[in-house]
Amino acid sequence: MLDIHFLRENQDKVKLSEKKRGREPAIVDEVLNTDEQWRKSLKNVEELKHTRNVVSEEINAAKKAKQNALAEQKIKRMREVAEEIRQGEEKADGFLRQRNETLKRIGNVLDKAVPLGKDENDNKEIKKSGKVPKFPFPIKDHIELGLELDLFELDTAASVAGARFYYLKNEAILLDLALQRFAMDVLLRKGFVMYCPPFMLNRAALEGGVNLTEFQDTIYKIDTEDLYLIGTSEHALIALQKDKLLQEKDLPLRIGGLSTCFRKELGAHGRDTKGIFRVHQFNKVEMIVFCRPKDSMKLFTEMEGLSEYIFEQLGIPFRVVSICSGDIGNKQSLQYDIEAWFPGQNEKKGTYREVTSCSNCLEYQAVTLNTRFVTQDGTKGYTHILNNTAIATSRAMVAILENFQTKGGSVKIPKVLWPYMGMKEIKRKK
Repeated sequence: MLDIHFLRENQDKVKLSEKKRGREPAIVDEVLNTDEQWRKSLKNVEELKHTRNVVSEEINAAKKAKQNALAEQKIKRMREVAEEIRQGEEKADGFLRQRNETLKRIGNVLDKAVPLGKDENDNKEIKKSGKVPKFPFPIKDHIELGLELDLFELDTAASVAGARFYYLKNEAILLDLALQRFAMDVLLRKGFVMYCPPFMLNRAALEGGVNLTEFQDTIYKIDTEDLYLIGTSEHALIALQKDKLLQEKDLPLRIGGLSTCFRKELGAHGRDTKGIFRVHQFNKVEMIVFCRPKDSMKLFTEMEGLSEYIFEQLGIPFRVVSICSGDIGNKQSLQYDIEAWFPGQNEKKGTYREVTSCSNCLEYQAVTLNTRFVTQDGTKGYTHILNNTAIATSRAMVAILENFQTKGGSVKIPKVLWPYMGMKEIKRKK
């Protein structure tokens, strides 16, 4: 969430950002009014505590003077003050909870480069890379290819687990692992420290990275336990630095994550219900960077460039889009998505679909996590936190199957993956 000190000093800036998001900026005044009530309550409690100290001294003085009646009168007053303090602290705590819950609903201040728009149709194309393939034969989508090449079990998965689950088989498993290792090797060369995090987090850790009220249709909750299945390793990775004070000399801190991810996808009824494009369980390699505020835009460009490099090396055509003000999430100040070309979609006319997201969250998550850094002169501040998808393997596999299919029904393996897979082509089984 936003730092309350920042909001107090920049309320007009935050209101303009909320308006750009298509929201009612009056929520800023609501937070500030509750904040003022909280501060007044705290001041009242402090005054009562001062009164308690004075009365305590008066009791001691009365006892020393053997003025027992006066001492009893003062003790009675002490009890009244103690109760007023208790009630005042409860009132202040209530205002603080109310302020912070409302504050979480306010989005990050949007970067000036974020395009104005209502939804994904208003996202702005930044660049294109690669040549969209033209096939001299009738093409197949990834479902047809996967079934014919014996790479998936979809119907059986649906019967034992439900829609949007799948079994990977044969070369598909090798391809999944190859994509993971290739992406990790790219990150390792760039100084990322790799983690395989817990696949479950408690609420306190999870809320450092995401507002749960926004993601009820996405995140799985474990019944009877304070645990949630992760929808991305991002949340587990940023929780590594919860309540930490980092040294400026150690920044930027580059962390990579390899994990299985779990998502309900309840908001996607009727879309991609078959195949492995939009699924409840998938593998992903993630990037996280903690940095000084002055370095975050440079690192945003660097991180997004790593995702471009990965898809360029895979030979998959793609475009980069800037997410508009009506489509961007609460925590993001700026977000670029890579959308790969999928020839088998849109009734086999092809279309671009999202495969990675790179976000600069500024200090929005660090405030909630209490992740700060200290400079050599002792100055403290919140770190900026950035996240980016290196690769989500299920969607990358769909793109490979559809872009590298052959007339004979086989699928060519991108050259960069040959050493990882030990083969150049996925062929029909005899």
